[in-house]
Amino acid sequence: MPAEFPIPEIPVPRLLDDAAARHPRQTALVFFGRRICYRDLREAVDRFAAGLHRLGVQPGDRVALVLPNSPQLVIAFFGVLRRGAIVVPHNPLYTDAELRHQLADCAPRAAVVLDRSFHAVEAARDVAPLEHIIVTSVEDALPVSARAALRLPLPEARRRRAELTAEVPPAPGVVPFAELQRPADRRVRQFRLDPARHLAVIAYTGGTEGRPKGVMLTHRNLVVNACQQHAWDLEGVDGGEVTLAVLPLFHSFGMISCLVAPVMKAGTIVLLPRFDQRQVVRALRRYRPTIFPGVPTLYDQVLASPKFRPSDLNSVRIMLSGGSPLTAATLERLDELGGHAHRVIQAYGQTEASPALTCNPLGGGARNDTVGLPLPMTDAVIVDHEEPTRVLPYGEPGELVVRGPQVFAGYWNQPLATARVLSKGWLRTGDIAVMNRDGWITLLERRQDMIKVSGFSVFPTEVEQVLRRHPAVFDCAVVGVPDERRGERVVAYVVEHPAYPFSADELHRHCEKYLSHYKIPTEFRPRQDLPRNMLGKVMRRRLRDAAAG
Repeated sequence: MPAEFPIPEIPVPRLLDDAAARHPRQTALVFFGRRICYRDLREAVDRFAAGLHRLGVQPGDRVALVLPNSPQLVIAFFGVLRRGAIVVPHNPLYTDAELRHQLADCAPRAAVVLDRSFHAVEAARDVAPLEHIIVTSVEDALPVSARAALRLPLPEARRRRAELTAEVPPAPGVVPFAELQRPADRRVRQFRLDPARHLAVIAYTGGTEGRPKGVMLTHRNLVVNACQQHAWDLEGVDGGEVTLAVLPLFHSFGMISCLVAPVMKAGTIVLLPRFDQRQVVRALRRYRPTIFPGVPTLYDQVLASPKFRPSDLNSVRIMLSGGSPLTAATLERLDELGGHAHRVIQAYGQTEASPALTCNPLGGGARNDTVGLPLPMTDAVIVDHEEPTRVLPYGEPGELVVRGPQVFAGYWNQPLATARVLSKGWLRTGDIAVMNRDGWITLLERRQDMIKVSGFSVFPTEVEQVLRRHPAVFDCAVVGVPDERRGERVVAYVVEHPAYPFSADELHRHCEKYLSHYKIPTEFRPRQDLPRNMLGKVMRRRLRDAAAG
């Protein structure tokens, strides 16, 4: 793998233009059977950009996108960037308070929202300078036959339509999405910008360990990270790949792996607005995707679906796993169901890195003990997290620090927070890791998750791996809570296997076989499930708060 390649200094919409020029009739988007080719997608993007211009949206303005995976999100994403404005994606399932905070922080001039999210956005107009709210519906993107079926005067049709849509009353500044799809007088030219300097996206971090911060990503960040991912996949065929977009496009992982990178290769993107076992299995069977980005919990749920057949994965070349550690149990299950484990590769990244930083090589066999090697043009070192200027020897755990053209420009409106993690292009990830002499990186823990017991470091994942060996443990999470005598003590939350109830004494004896005494949990607390964010990461802060309370 080459260490360097030329950095393409182009704006993100140029990727769409080039794809449409090379493969105008190639299917770009599939949404519940409706297909949109690259030529038509580019035209829709141009019309949307012209519509923003008519509304007075200027280059540099922020435009909030509060949408699920849908053609409207893709059109708005590229249309906003074509205008030279900045995309600010938000989870449409956010609570009013969560959305209100983010809109107040980024101060968007306009928002593109799903009708079901309209009232939450409308309520935030007192804290955000929203001049226009552009409203659309899932129904608008469905095939004509499906829209007609929803309009039938039948109870079931009315019920389904009520689930998909919501009434939006006429109000000043409320604009139908269709209004921005009027034919433009002329094609909108790409606003001239410096890809290395101009922002493309402000992506809010998940906020699992505190209030979300706006991560500023430039056009160069996104284009480079898509290039890095393609450089890793030398078997990719231009115009020949099909990506199953289950991951939310409003998250950086989904944005790059399910949108920007596929468009760069003129691939087909199969859009699913939310995760549903049956819909995913149906899409695997019907559209035969070649690339299936996901997170371990998503793969586990697909494999557990009663409708799943091992042959459903036969078309998939790559299952790109990220977001949380890949477990041995997931790989074993894939092998049991047809030897598919070799298709899974584990990647690692952060929103602050657009997001990908490292990946296991293709064809090297599935591994869950490492996150692989740095991507091209990415440097990585392990440093003493108390003295970050001191680089540690190979094999010694410390904080992972990285540098590359995909590293973000800083946090929106937070210069002090930026200075804490970013220095001379080097990003402090906050993750504890080790690196061997060949450059392979193994993650041990998030720094804030590491537990200190009487001065000794305890990595929660190590304890969790031991607990998962016990047949009574279906799932678990380990956290540290304050302790007057030892500083912190270890507490384990356990979801028990339905066929094997556990006892605390039994799990304690099990841990004694594999762990030093200070690593053994002092409590084993049963739970029905674990709190997770949209990418399946356990939200340890909630568990720590519950344990301390």
